[in-house]
Amino acid sequence: MKDLRCMSYTSKGNSEVLVAGMQSTMFTVDVDRGQVTREITTEDSYTVMKRSRYICAATTSGSINMLDPNTFNVIKTWKAHAAAISDMDAQNNFLVTCGYSPRHQQSFMLDPLANVYDLRMLRPLPPIPFHAGAAFVRMHPKMSTTSIVASQNGQLQVVDLMNPNTVNLRQANVSSYLTTLELASSGDALALADADCSIHLWGSPEKLRFSEFSNPTELPDVPASLPPIEWTAETPLSSIGLPYYREQLLSAWPSHLIFEVGSPPAKIDPDILSSMTSTDFGGWAPNPRKTRRNQVENTRIIEKASVPLMAPKFLSEKARESVVNSKDERRASDVGDALGDASIGGLKADVPAMYRNVEIKYSKFGVDDFDFEFYNKTKYSGLETHIANSYSNPLLQLFKFTPLLRNLALQHTATNCLTETCLLCEMGFLFDMLDKAGGQNCQATNFLKTFSSIPQAGALGLLEEDSPNSSLTLMIQAVNRFLLERISIDYKHVFPQSPLLDQNAGKSHMRNPQPSFSQILKASVERENQTRGWCDKCRRYQSLATRKSIQDIPNVLMINAAVNSPEAKELWAAPGWLPEEIGVIVEDGQFFCYEGEDLRLHLQRGIHYITVYELVGLVEDINSGENQASHLVSLVNVAISARERQPDSQWHLFNDFLVRKVTKEEALEFSPSWKAPSVLAYQIKSASNAVDDSWKEHLDTSLLYLECSLNQRITSRGYHVLSPQTEAPRAGTQVAIDAEFVALQQEEIEIKADGSRETIRPSRLGLARVSVLRGAGINEGLPFIDDYIVTNEPVVDYLTAFSGIRAGDLDPKRSEHDLVPLKVAYKKLWLLLNLGCVFVGHGLPKDFRTINIHVPKNQVIDTVDLFFIKSRQRKLSLRFLSWLLLKEDIQLETHDSIEDARTALKLYRKYQEFQDAGILEPMLNDIYARGREVNYKAPSAQKTESGTLDRRDTPPILYEGVSAPKTPVKREAALNTVQQGQSWTSGPGGYFSSPLR
Repeated sequence: MKDLRCMSYTSKGNSEVLVAGMQSTMFTVDVDRGQVTREITTEDSYTVMKRSRYICAATTSGSINMLDPNTFNVIKTWKAHAAAISDMDAQNNFLVTCGYSPRHQQSFMLDPLANVYDLRMLRPLPPIPFHAGAAFVRMHPKMSTTSIVASQNGQLQVVDLMNPNTVNLRQANVSSYLTTLELASSGDALALADADCSIHLWGSPEKLRFSEFSNPTELPDVPASLPPIEWTAETPLSSIGLPYYREQLLSAWPSHLIFEVGSPPAKIDPDILSSMTSTDFGGWAPNPRKTRRNQVENTRIIEKASVPLMAPKFLSEKARESVVNSKDERRASDVGDALGDASIGGLKADVPAMYRNVEIKYSKFGVDDFDFEFYNKTKYSGLETHIANSYSNPLLQLFKFTPLLRNLALQHTATNCLTETCLLCEMGFLFDMLDKAGGQNCQATNFLKTFSSIPQAGALGLLEEDSPNSSLTLMIQAVNRFLLERISIDYKHVFPQSPLLDQNAGKSHMRNPQPSFSQILKASVERENQTRGWCDKCRRYQSLATRKSIQDIPNVLMINAAVNSPEAKELWAAPGWLPEEIGVIVEDGQFFCYEGEDLRLHLQRGIHYITVYELVGLVEDINSGENQASHLVSLVNVAISARERQPDSQWHLFNDFLVRKVTKEEALEFSPSWKAPSVLAYQIKSASNAVDDSWKEHLDTSLLYLECSLNQRITSRGYHVLSPQTEAPRAGTQVAIDAEFVALQQEEIEIKADGSRETIRPSRLGLARVSVLRGAGINEGLPFIDDYIVTNEPVVDYLTAFSGIRAGDLDPKRSEHDLVPLKVAYKKLWLLLNLGCVFVGHGLPKDFRTINIHVPKNQVIDTVDLFFIKSRQRKLSLRFLSWLLLKEDIQLETHDSIEDARTALKLYRKYQEFQDAGILEPMLNDIYARGREVNYKAPSAQKTESGTLDRRDTPPILYEGVSAPKTPVKREAALNTVQQGQSWTSGPGGYFSSPLR
């Protein structure tokens, strides 16, 4: 007995049971004696058993075996479902089943039908339609033809098997999803169990019985309503309940003024309570000795657990619901429920919901199934959070919306810089991706990977894994200093003599709180440092005071705010204390700063040259509560980075992938208890809206015409680089692309108490190979890029069956392929993207996401979408389309990116043929019809005696002298020969011979 799953009574009644499971042996057990009386060998593994006329046993393949109750031989096998059985029940002469069928991306979904089988005639009956997905079923014990079918979301359907069209619908109010359903033997009670460990009991309270001859069921009393209170002058105040106040009470002290005194008692060990011996004065138990002598527990330490916003429904759930409900009425209500009252003076909580932690949920389809659009309805893209060191997302957003920093990064990226650790290049790649995304979610995977690989970042404690308990404010301020220094170093690698960078960025620290912001900034810039030094006159060490002499000021001021004391918090909380504009005068080595009315007067006088800065945005530390982890957000005035001048400011909140427009007053208001600034960004006002896209006209494309490889042993290559004279890419140039990936980190899964699995963090994939082929011309289909990417990270799974990558292929010492750094391979694709090339491939969105590049829709031709009928809700694989349309067998043993890219290009040409002939829609219907016949899979290949692979069901390959069936030219007279109601069928010349010939 290894893995038993089910059991059923045999023909001997209640005295014997048949036990089976995920093993090749069944057992009969004598219930009275408690002994195994017989062992039966079986070919199938069983998961569910129900007994009626026969013992109905469900197999793991979706079939039902009818077993004889005496001999346990298989009388009949019925293929009930394509994948597996979810639940079933048998009563009298009927068997009803629920199950799964395979869907796209090799996953399984509940069938929208409950299948019915006649056990007397041993034949199937008309199924029960149930669009919500039949998960559970029970037959009524008294009404032989009545069954109850339920879905996981709580929808119930009572239906008569002899008349499936007459149904009675009910909805169970469950907060999660159902895990099981059971009907009492009396038929009077129905029990539903959900994932929150709650049982919902349905029935009539007056006649609720669980069995035929049971005692009346005792139910809890209904709470009595409170008695009315008559208010008089003599009524004591203690009889009146406390009111609900809508504003903050005076007794609600700020958190920085509240101190914990004493210590709560430690919880008693459960082992001690279980072995406790009671006495008249208390109890005693042996000491389990789990702690050392004199060791006590710090009961003040509470694990911080963030409370994220309510997650939206998955895209796959919405797709299923759209089939049932033609109108999607969820949007407005769910967004309101999730974000709640998002104003500062909200009534629900001090911290508005949109400032709280946001968390990505993962379905069985991965992160692609998460509805990011639910959190962002603007044209500005957010950044995802499931990547290591993503706490720097707000600072990257602030850099991106600072026009001078954005221009600097993109101008540098357009050069021939190939330094692997160049953060300025990675910043340019990221900014360009955010611009092109236009509101779609992005991720800073490549930037953060390069950032984490720099040794100085780890030494400074900027990596999350090295500083798990550090303050996020201190970390983001250190990252700000680090990035500014790296930007300077990286830019001077390409332009060593350029003075541009020295005028573009500067950093300052806000200290010594003073009445006004400008005074604090002046004191921070000119602050004196006390040091000890040797004095030659005194011949001893003396205290020396040093002060900076300011000669020039940069165009961008990055300011770290030191909000460490209660006085500083109160200062920032003063309304209007942070100015939107400041003016700076540098004269005789001194720094003068003005704001408000003083700034306006200096501008009117015009005596001194004054540089005016405007606030671009800021990074803020949000502390939602005592038991919640703090996190960072950014508030940015996006009007400054717009390509055209805007009449008013446009402040937006960037809470990772949650983006929402806010008012200026809300953006510049701070709270000592939960909202404090970390980093400020000011830019000269004259550079507002100075978005420079001239870098697109000065792209250094020399990399596309070079053979780059770290492997010097390569003598012959399977690709030919482009010719700069005759094959220079330009806007509209078609290229075919495919990429392969390896797993760098396994997914993290949490198994809950009820056995359900939840993905905490998905597996992390890394680019291993990318191939790009010419899409037109005499060399159409010839690759000009076939790069294998060297990786310094350990590979946990090469995914050889799906990637074709084997151990050693990415090792420079062992590989026989062209190995290049990730940046070289990425920059080639980035150059093709910005040259306006059109990428042809199959299933490209997932490839682009893993590569970490965003390609606009007008530059993508995806054959997955070309050969797709939306109403079918199933996308077709490249292998199946190649077998059916091109009569070619691909991916027989493993995948090859060149083969896949070339096949996608051929399919696109086939699509163009169908479109030109005007027969696209009928051909798509025929493709799906043929797919249903073969379960949307290319028939499996067989080895021949010569060792080659052969498919018996593959459409015939044409021999020499036999012309291939061609798609006809569109002719109106020929099209009129197809009558309405007729379908297109296979002709003698092959399945896709044209019906117009």
